[in-house]
Amino acid sequence: MTYEEFQNRKSFSKEELLACAHGNLFNDAPPEFSLQLPAPPMLMVDRILEIRGEGPRGRIVAERDVAIDDWFFQCHFRGDPVQPGCLGVDGVWQLLGFFCAWSGGLGSGRALGCGEVEFSGQIRPHDRCVRYEIDVRRFTKIAHAGATLVIGDATVFIDDQPIYEIKRAKVGTFQNIAYSDYPMASERSRGGNMDR
Repeated sequence: MTYEEFQNRKSFSKEELLACAHGNLFNDAPPEFSLQLPAPPMLMVDRILEIRGEGPRGRIVAERDVAIDDWFFQCHFRGDPVQPGCLGVDGVWQLLGFFCAWSGGLGSGRALGCGEVEFSGQIRPHDRCVRYEIDVRRFTKIAHAGATLVIGDATVFIDDQPIYEIKRAKVGTFQNIAYSDYPMASERSRGGNMDR
């Protein structure tokens, strides 16, 4: 698909999300575009059912199929397997980063935090489907910094039961921070503060 087609799409398949993770969903993006989803096993989304923006607001609905042999069930915890709650939060961050790119954000995506997280349930090996429902509360392009910021509230469901509430999850895209020459030691091979 072309970059223009990407920005006009309202849903994405697993194959398309994997292509995004590998950096080859399209080849005509602006030179500053460098956003990628994490590759498996860290990719926490199998499909985006709905993505839409309305000015500074929007909505994302996405799913991930639970597999009995998911990597985290093998170690968290032996004899009492449960998906770590932080991976559900990361799934929300991944989707918000994707929303930034889909909305025209350039640069690399980075999670910036969240306000509140409440867990009222769990994800187990014989569950079937995780669903993310995210209301984008604010999307902003920060032109002078070449960055974007998105803030959203999310509910995470397992088999239609709400189990996580995440308030004010924040993700930004930033230009000129990608560490594309990994594993070589270079200017961007160490972390630290990012200018926001």
